[in-house]
Amino acid sequence: MTLKRSISHLSPGDLVSILFLFLITALNLVFHARVEQWLTLVIVNIAVIALVALLAWGAETKKNRLLTGLHRWYCYFIILFIFKEIYLMIRPIHPVDYDQLFISIDRMMFGVNPTEWMAQFANPILTEILQVAYFSYYILFIVLGVELYRRYTIDDFDKAAFLIVYGFYLSYLGYFALPGVGPRFTLHNFSLIGLELPGIFLTDYLRAIINAGESIPQSHPNPIEVVQRDVFPSGHTQLTIIVMTLGFRHRLKARWFLLSCGSLLVVATVYLRYHYVIDLIAGALLAWFTIWSGDRLEVWWRDKTNRLRGETLT
Repeated sequence: MTLKRSISHLSPGDLVSILFLFLITALNLVFHARVEQWLTLVIVNIAVIALVALLAWGAETKKNRLLTGLHRWYCYFIILFIFKEIYLMIRPIHPVDYDQLFISIDRMMFGVNPTEWMAQFANPILTEILQVAYFSYYILFIVLGVELYRRYTIDDFDKAAFLIVYGFYLSYLGYFALPGVGPRFTLHNFSLIGLELPGIFLTDYLRAIINAGESIPQSHPNPIEVVQRDVFPSGHTQLTIIVMTLGFRHRLKARWFLLSCGSLLVVATVYLRYHYVIDLIAGALLAWFTIWSGDRLEVWWRDKTNRLRGETLT
């Protein structure tokens, strides 16, 4: 199998995933003296790159339903894998938190700390609703993907999946550039959030799941030291806007659910003290850039692979 033919099988989502894996592999090599697990990460990354390329080839040439399904949906798992990998890389490579910068910008814009100002509206019912909405972030992608997969063309699904993974990777670059932990650690006492923002039934459980996903063990004596640096830009805001946009672009039946739930989710990022407002502004701008540049990149790569396929047949 020639290199051109191998490349021609890659979808836009495959392309950006492989490129991002190459990027963080290069970072592990450059900063190997700082990243303790660098060798393991490099080996795993190379294996994942090979697996993505093999899966793309198998899905295009074998026309097997299982391979095709895996190729369409693997992107939703690879972004989680990379999210946990960069957790092991960001602090060793860039051991500075920029929370004071974010706090200063928020105060300059509003004259107050927005999370402290919003505390006056706190009540258990509102907290419960917004905590559920915040947690729904992990469900919105599935709702979008399932309806596209069942009711629309594979190309529509692939385009949406590409914009989502592309958006995630752009947000990950922001985490490297400007690490931060968020106002629940800097402006508030993390250990008191359960008392200051109590819910009703699900809040504590959902909060614990989110904390675990951000590498905060229960009862850790100093959680700010172990939490994932993923504040700026707000990926929750960025990707939620992208999902809502795609819902209306394709006129999905679920579009109003995506809009209502997504809007509550964006409010929840500040109310629940996960983000500064400047994070949301950056996330919204990055959502626009993701869609604008992603649409063009997707068309360019489709044209490129079509030409490569034509060349391999002649």
